[in-house]
Amino acid sequence: MAREFRLPRQAWAGIVRRTLGHMAVAVVLSVVLSYIILEVFAQGISEVGLMAAIIAPLALGGPMVLYMSVRQYELQMAYDRLEAAAARDSLTNCFNHGAFVDAVSSALHDERAGAGALLVIDADHFKSINDRYGHASGDTALKLIVAAIRSSVRSIDIIGRLGGEEFGVFLPAADVEQAQRTAETIRQSVQMIEFDAGAKARMLSVSIGGAIAAEPVDFSTIFRSADEQLYKVKESGRNSVSLVVLLPRPKAAATIEPTGLVYRGQEVKRSA
Repeated sequence: MAREFRLPRQAWAGIVRRTLGHMAVAVVLSVVLSYIILEVFAQGISEVGLMAAIIAPLALGGPMVLYMSVRQYELQMAYDRLEAAAARDSLTNCFNHGAFVDAVSSALHDERAGAGALLVIDADHFKSINDRYGHASGDTALKLIVAAIRSSVRSIDIIGRLGGEEFGVFLPAADVEQAQRTAETIRQSVQMIEFDAGAKARMLSVSIGGAIAAEPVDFSTIFRSADEQLYKVKESGRNSVSLVVLLPRPKAAATIEPTGLVYRGQEVKRSA
């Protein structure tokens, strides 16, 4: 049966190095053991015995070590592909919800990057596309939207499908100006799409809400703020952008705990 994939050149280089390393160890051990055994029970190892001690592990163990090394690399490649596929949305090939949250959470806590901006993007009136033209047309529309998003962001930006017709884009180390510019570029790129929906073309549009954080925050915090901005856009007519800047967290201040009971901010004296 034909193999589903071929090992890359760098994999073969690793296989050769591993095989040669294992065989070198095997030859050394074979020579040492043969010398010790023959030294004890005979007059030492001869040239013929030395050649046999070298050739035997090469002839017997070489093919087996090579085979096992190839199989190990193939299994590792298969595992890597399965792991990558599990993190991707099958329709759009961007991160699925879980993988997107994990990737953004790691980026948000990278102090060197300085947090960044999260954009939550929702396709406008998407349900009507599915209802009127069918789910196949809806899938095509989602692919076109993702293509527009990819063409509008940097290679370091993270794109994920949050669910249904909602997508997320994280811009590492982005400030307000960059986030606004990227969000508007995405919105305009989607609006320029001429979606062939049956007998006539239909224009697509998206609503975008975003939040910008200048310091490490939890994903739930920045997502909640971005989602609130998205709903403001949807309530005000859609096909627009609304961003908010998250205020720095206040430093913990020392508090003096009251010694008695407190009611509505006032200390109540205990009765004797």
